[in-house]
Amino acid sequence: MPHDTCIEFNDVVAGYKDFMILNNLSFKARRGSITLLLGPNGAGKSTVLKTLFGLLKPRQGKVLLDGEDVGGASQKELLAKGIAFVPQGRNLFGQLTVFQNLELGGITLGMKTTHERIPEVLNFFPRVKERMHSMASALSGGEQKQLEIGRALLLRPKVILIDEPSIGLSPIVVQDVFKLLRKLADAGTTVLMVEQNVKSALKISDEAIALESGRLVLQRPASELLADPHIERLFLGGAHTTSAPAASATATI
Repeated sequence: MPHDTCIEFNDVVAGYKDFMILNNLSFKARRGSITLLLGPNGAGKSTVLKTLFGLLKPRQGKVLLDGEDVGGASQKELLAKGIAFVPQGRNLFGQLTVFQNLELGGITLGMKTTHERIPEVLNFFPRVKERMHSMASALSGGEQKQLEIGRALLLRPKVILIDEPSIGLSPIVVQDVFKLLRKLADAGTTVLMVEQNVKSALKISDEAIALESGRLVLQRPASELLADPHIERLFLGGAHTTSAPAASATATI
């Protein structure tokens, strides 16, 4: 796997009006890897994704994509640069068919290119392919999430930002989604993921980053963190609750 940096946050401050969520956050994510963002509620995990996708503009610091400062760029510009965002919850047009939802996902590509790519994307999702002419609202929760990911894949993104993909899905479907993300990363796509199903997500991730109060508190290989007996406290209560010697010895602050 290449070890060069794809995403970098450098001293980023971002938030909503006068309420700052990210406080001088700095971290790096490698190209062609899955980086998992961990931390208690309110730590800033989803805010990282929104800031990277231009939904929030940094008040300070730099957001770099392949070394280029993209902080404050529009979603259209970021899509053109190869960033796709799959937000939390359901984000489909329920009264449109699967095919029509995919068409809308490729609107920046033009219809000709979109129609050429739709079969390629549907090959990842055989069950969704079978229901191409069904209304999106008639799909199961797992099929809807797969359709959302498929819509993002139409753009052939080099970066996928995905927020809580397992919400409302059965364990079997969650594993299918995770396997797909691993397959995409192995093919060179960079994945930055927020996921509460920590242990399952760590199994398919390369790196894990723990946030607390919008700051990086540790960054470790996912396999190493998975073996840490303090993993539950790390996730639920903040990294400072782990045993200090174990955390500090391996943290990348």
